[in-house]
Amino acid sequence: MGRRAVVSALASNPEAALDALVLEDQPTPQPGPGDVVVAVRAANVGWVDLLMTSGQYQHVPEPPYTPGLEWAGEVVAVGDGVTSFAPGDRVIADGLLTGPRSLGNHRRWGGFASWAVAPENALVRLPDTLSFEEGACLLGGHETAYHALVNRARLRAGESVLILGATGSTGLAAVQIAHHLGTKVIAAGRTPAKLEVVQEHGADCLLRTVDDEGNPRRFKEDVKALTGGRGVDVVYDALGGDLSTEALRACAFGARFVVVGWSATPFVARGGRDPNVLPTNLILMKSIDVLGSPAAIAVHRDPSLRQERLDAVLALATSLPPRVDATYPLERLTDALRAKWKSTHVGNVVVTP
Repeated sequence: MGRRAVVSALASNPEAALDALVLEDQPTPQPGPGDVVVAVRAANVGWVDLLMTSGQYQHVPEPPYTPGLEWAGEVVAVGDGVTSFAPGDRVIADGLLTGPRSLGNHRRWGGFASWAVAPENALVRLPDTLSFEEGACLLGGHETAYHALVNRARLRAGESVLILGATGSTGLAAVQIAHHLGTKVIAAGRTPAKLEVVQEHGADCLLRTVDDEGNPRRFKEDVKALTGGRGVDVVYDALGGDLSTEALRACAFGARFVVVGWSATPFVARGGRDPNVLPTNLILMKSIDVLGSPAAIAVHRDPSLRQERLDAVLALATSLPPRVDATYPLERLTDALRAKWKSTHVGNVVVTP
């Protein structure tokens, strides 16, 4: 008998959802035709997992369901017709094709559980060089960052990029990929100690967004000084809020501003609270391209985008593995989710069922 987490009803906010999340016994599932049963060895604790619990993500799964969009594990059984995998294979779940963010028949099978069931086409072989913990974090962080920087921003070698939220999971992946592309990487964050970790992963310059008392600070002139007075070519914005406006001020003429998330205003999707508002005068006078970058929605609308992007991320996995900062047992899932909500760690947090 295993264990799984269950969201039985959507909460008013992610913190309230933590109190309502329960662990229950989980019998070993049996595979249906085309299904693969996987023993989950590690599951990424993501920001989207938290937003989903209170209906604030653009895709809302119907309760009851087991959260955990991304996970890695070992195949234990396969259903009739499955030819790509066999018991013992190490695999990664493709969170766009199985689990709470998918649109098929496997939406209730998240990774915060002892076992998960996925359709054959929703599994990817885990690269030999990656641990289960690293594999569980690969697609969400690296694919989001790759889509934003390469597919949307068209970032090129020799350019400069400002990454807001660089200590988070997708932000750190963006630092790694931008460095790999041969650009000047300016990593922005709140805490010096956390930024020092980011520097180890390819940041050329570190930029604090708050002062020693924790108050927001202007950083336009800092960015201008780091870029020879012209400003950055690309902004990677996973935060929103006031930092977006300051980053626009730090842009070069003709820059590309990529919107990846809104973690600084987490309730913007509920009743119009905390709306993100960008200053159109800056966008106009600096001739800035503002680009939305919904990595998951883009693929749902145009599946042809996926294979090239997925191949690129898997090719980078050996040289640019995700950083796992902390692991928690499944029994401490709420602690792990709370740590993610409070941005306690640098990079990724996983649970290990």
